[in-house]
Amino acid sequence: MKIVVDAGHGGFDYGARFEGRKEKDDALALALAVGDILKKNGVDVVFTRTDDVYQTPYEKAMIANNAGADFFVSIHRNAMPVPGTGTGVETLVYEDTGIRRIMAENINNELEKLGFTNQGVYARPNLVVLRRTEMPAVLVEAGFIDNPEDNAMFDEKFNEIAEAIANGILESVIASEEETLYRVNVGVFENKNYAQDLVDQLRAKGFPAYINYNQGYYFVQVGAYQDLNNAISMEQRLRNAGYSTYIATE
Repeated sequence: MKIVVDAGHGGFDYGARFEGRKEKDDALALALAVGDILKKNGVDVVFTRTDDVYQTPYEKAMIANNAGADFFVSIHRNAMPVPGTGTGVETLVYEDTGIRRIMAENINNELEKLGFTNQGVYARPNLVVLRRTEMPAVLVEAGFIDNPEDNAMFDEKFNEIAEAIANGILESVIASEEETLYRVNVGVFENKNYAQDLVDQLRAKGFPAYINYNQGYYFVQVGAYQDLNNAISMEQRLRNAGYSTYIATE
């Protein structure tokens, strides 16, 4: 199992700021701590960054794609236009379905046990690190950087927060290996560029497409569903749009 752990922002991109505190610094510290815990549990971890450097969101996604990762986890801190009006944790996904939904919920639930308010899971298909990654991806907002109470919890329970996020990830990895997920296949290619062209076309039409590399071939798939009926519904949408499809469990 290979997981890319991304520390949000970096370099001249500070992210959110509050009273001298920078999101990029909190994100890096937490991402490294989460990654170290995953490594100790036998996970092959790739970090997008290990120091204060800038990467575009597209570059971050490409690091994950080129690594052939199974999951992508991006660590951030949240903020509001009016400081102090937001609190708690939330996790963002490209589409609120399948294993990405399971992972997002597991992470939120683990953080809620520490005392954070659980703000839920939200689909944000416009975010590049969620849209351009070829594997299930989640973006964790670990408390509000402009809320003193959230910051106090972040500092005082830092190690527990890292463990909570890692536990949520590991629970999901186990679930993904044990549960059958139904994926709608739209194409299979030997050339990755052709597969990416189809993914881009599907995403432009609102379909949650991604590439699944397996045994030398690039499979273009849409969704990963626990409920077969949901996969069938997506398959019908794709066929109505003119695509040839079949449902697979790999």
